[in-house]
Amino acid sequence: MIRLTVAQATLRFLAAQHTERDGAEHRMFGGIFGIFGHGNVAGLGQALATDAALPYLLSRNEQAMVHAAAGYARASNRLRTLACTTSVGPGATNMITAAAGATINRLPVLLLPGDVFATRVANPVLQELEDPRSYDVSVNDAFKPVSRYWDRINRPEQLPSALLAAMRVLTDPAETGAVTLALPQDVQAEAWEWPEELFAHRVWHIGRPRPEPAALARAAELIRRSARPLIVAGGGVIYSEATEELRAFAERYGVPVAETQAGKGALPYGHPLAAGAVGATGTTAANALAREADLIIGVGTRYSDFTTASRSLFDQDAQVVNLNITSFDAAKLSGLQLVADARAGLADLAEALDGWGTAGVYRTMTAELTRAWDAQVDAAHALDGTPLPQPAIIGAVNAAAGEDGVVVCAAGSMPGDLHKMWRPSGPGSYHVEYGYSCMGYEIAGGLGVKLAVPEREVFVLVGDGSYLMMAQELVTAVAEGVKLIVVLVDNSGFASIGRLSESVGAGRLGTAYRYRGSGRYDGGPLPVDLAANAASLGARVIRAETGDDLRKALESARAADETTVIYVKADPHVDAPSSEAWWDVPVAEVGSPARAAYEEARRARH
Repeated sequence: MIRLTVAQATLRFLAAQHTERDGAEHRMFGGIFGIFGHGNVAGLGQALATDAALPYLLSRNEQAMVHAAAGYARASNRLRTLACTTSVGPGATNMITAAAGATINRLPVLLLPGDVFATRVANPVLQELEDPRSYDVSVNDAFKPVSRYWDRINRPEQLPSALLAAMRVLTDPAETGAVTLALPQDVQAEAWEWPEELFAHRVWHIGRPRPEPAALARAAELIRRSARPLIVAGGGVIYSEATEELRAFAERYGVPVAETQAGKGALPYGHPLAAGAVGATGTTAANALAREADLIIGVGTRYSDFTTASRSLFDQDAQVVNLNITSFDAAKLSGLQLVADARAGLADLAEALDGWGTAGVYRTMTAELTRAWDAQVDAAHALDGTPLPQPAIIGAVNAAAGEDGVVVCAAGSMPGDLHKMWRPSGPGSYHVEYGYSCMGYEIAGGLGVKLAVPEREVFVLVGDGSYLMMAQELVTAVAEGVKLIVVLVDNSGFASIGRLSESVGAGRLGTAYRYRGSGRYDGGPLPVDLAANAASLGARVIRAETGDDLRKALESARAADETTVIYVKADPHVDAPSSEAWWDVPVAEVGSPARAAYEEARRARH
């Protein structure tokens, strides 16, 4: 037996956890982010100060640390993650937004918020909610709907079962997401006699479940009857490391591949069967194929409204086969369910289809549609001007990223333009958080990506709106010596929502960064200098105005050893090429001139 506090035992347990898949073993926790307060400083803070079992990283914002952990987990194909500890109260609840993002994106993160006294002898303690319905309620109960597993450790002897349950969920591809273990501050510091086996090297084996034979036969028969099948590749293809199996399947049977935001890079740009992005932010090539498809083969996708263009993209008579590790996602669109690992499932499906294939004319059509879209993107990348159009900025960054670059983005107009126009070099080169589309993810998520894959160059594309919400992890990157290349694109406001606001009759209210003026923020531009702000946070800053400036700045940033912020003004009025798809955003029935057009669009698509 070993006598340790609950906090000390927690860290020692986490340090001993490993994952294994396909014979490769990984340490589960690459470290732990923490911001200390009275709710965790004497517990987890003391444990981290006296035991180097887990590397400690200081974040500047509790939401940001969870974004960084999610970025780390995604870049590690969900085989590794980071833990996050905060104090009680606002430090804890600051994590909830990012916890929701991790769960929605099916990414494992471990949250260890401090909590009120389990003994209640001192309550109400500082930052206690004091819910009159029960003394057992604290603000940490708010984590329940955004966590895949939630527990509160009120007694030391509860810890082992809770830790094992947490690891079960974190390492299960079908169940993973945010896991919250609320740790009352008095219990964290309490000692207990623990069995040595709790801290033994433990390996969580992540298998590759294969499709049930009868379901496989049904899926193969449905595919054999199709003439115009289309694969929709989601994040599960990349997390399962199934990209080679996907390529082999597509080539063997002549099936074009369209990609969701999370699945982008499943086939590299230039592959003859890579149709590119699909849906509301998709390419005209992928969307044309989607409309004509008589069968959709979804692989590792959760079918967001952007992917399906608000369920208007696929022909109503098209059949659907869904290969997914999660039965919840496999059942979507009333699809035939193949509940299995993406890599194992694709391999089995390939064997079951031996002798079948699409017609040559279908493959030729795919190539022609893709070439036509490529010409549009080439023209958009070549745009110039002062300020620079956003498509040109994306093209310059794409060229600078090369084979080893990773682009990171999250919210605003940028993710849609990236989905359409970014040309990925392969899996892991495209990292856009669009399940939750959380403003502020970009720099923090980029930090997590760079911590997970330090050998790659990480390019963070962030708009001024997201930057103003959460820029402070630049300080963390500087302090840790973690190099990021941040391209800060200044649109002087919320460019994406500005356009959307105008289209639904809301008149761009609250979308421009200007003085109030007559009352609707129509005064002059605010004297905000975001480049100077980035420099004040310790980053190296380069200002770029022209396309040549930007290309030189990117070259300089790649050559540097330190985090560099490239500040560039953008022209928010130059759009990327249209996807020719729809996204359903309701328009007010009274008082909006846009309602009639909305009704017409909805009738046409449903």
